[in-house]
Amino acid sequence: MTMTADTPVASESIFRRNLSNFAANRLAMACALIVVLFAVMAVFAPWIAPHDPNETDLFRRLQPPAWIAGGEWSFLLGCDALGRDILSRIIYGARISIFIGLAVIFVATTVGILAGLAAGYLRGWVDILISRLVDILLGFPYLIFAIGLMAMMGPGLWNIILALAYKEWVIPARVVRGETLVTRELEYVEAARALGASRWHIMLREILPNVLSPVIVVATIRMAHVIILEASLSFLGLGVQPPTASWGSMVSDGRAFILEAWWVSTFPGLAILLLVLAINVTSQGLRDAFDPRFSE
Repeated sequence: MTMTADTPVASESIFRRNLSNFAANRLAMACALIVVLFAVMAVFAPWIAPHDPNETDLFRRLQPPAWIAGGEWSFLLGCDALGRDILSRIIYGARISIFIGLAVIFVATTVGILAGLAAGYLRGWVDILISRLVDILLGFPYLIFAIGLMAMMGPGLWNIILALAYKEWVIPARVVRGETLVTRELEYVEAARALGASRWHIMLREILPNVLSPVIVVATIRMAHVIILEASLSFLGLGVQPPTASWGSMVSDGRAFILEAWWVSTFPGLAILLLVLAINVTSQGLRDAFDPRFSE
């Protein structure tokens, strides 16, 4: 394969063009900014939160938001049934949701990439084994599968990461396998094979860089799905345990007071909605900008 001095420049210009296309999408950029703000809020929670998220005060039990009679501006979004500040718990809850989302996607994407590369390039019994395992896991409803695993392992931060990553890897694995089946037949891969490059060299150095774009887009989309699943498990009491603030458990805590104290469940629910919607729109913008099939 003949490489020219213009190849890096061309690749860089393509990346810059795609980045410019993403920046031109105002809606996607606005949603990306929202995601960044949530991430900053999670990282700097101890400095941003106005109160200790676990500090209880029964004299403030079910205190309404500041703009409703009986509320205080020092407790902007009101308090829950134990008198804990809802705003502070939402800020700290962002840490749990974003950390679990990133951790699950990192583990699942890494395993999925390796499995997809092996299945798509090695073929034979390796492809059959991995493909059948993927088909079996896809046959189980994701949430029910995660509930079953959490029931066996018990609730907890690391257990919920393992439970969600256990099936999440099949999505990037299928994407990478499909892209690898196409890429392995291209000329530069044939040239590397003819020069005596090892299988691992070809998979990791020749094929992998050219299948990363769709994987990144899929990983971004799936992160929103993982956040919803984490909130669902916490809502059912199988996620992060009290007193640690979690958006799903906050929504669950407010079920008994939904008519008299709607703010206990509503505000953490809105936080989930806003973050997931922002991630979805951002990932859509990334897909349109970086996926050649959607580029001009």
